[in-house]
Amino acid sequence: MDKNRVFGIKFAKVYPLYVQKAERKNRTKEEVDQIICWLTGYDKAGLKRQIEQENDLETFFAQSPGIHPNSALIKGVVCGVRVEEVEDPLMQKLRYLDKLIDELAKGKAIEKILRQ
Repeated sequence: MDKNRVFGIKFAKVYPLYVQKAERKNRTKEEVDQIICWLTGYDKAGLKRQIEQENDLETFFAQSPGIHPNSALIKGVVCGVRVEEVEDPLMQKLRYLDKLIDELAKGKAIEKILRQ
């Protein structure tokens, strides 16, 4: 899929997929929210507003209060691509989020997911 098309996907469409993936593995929506807020700097109200406004992924990340400084510690492979080697900054943020949700679904402790 063309990366420009990916950035145009509404966050409100992707968010329930993250929640479903986590819940299938006996994790919670609250943990998904915690991960998203940690990575992006949104508080719960800001995250809810982004979902309600149906902003696309590009806008979602552009309006985020700030990507967590420890996000550089996120390493690994998502969809066959090493997240630390993704050159496009926006695509890298999206891959970081995918990687964190994958770690949650695989049962990793939330403290380790949040690089604390």
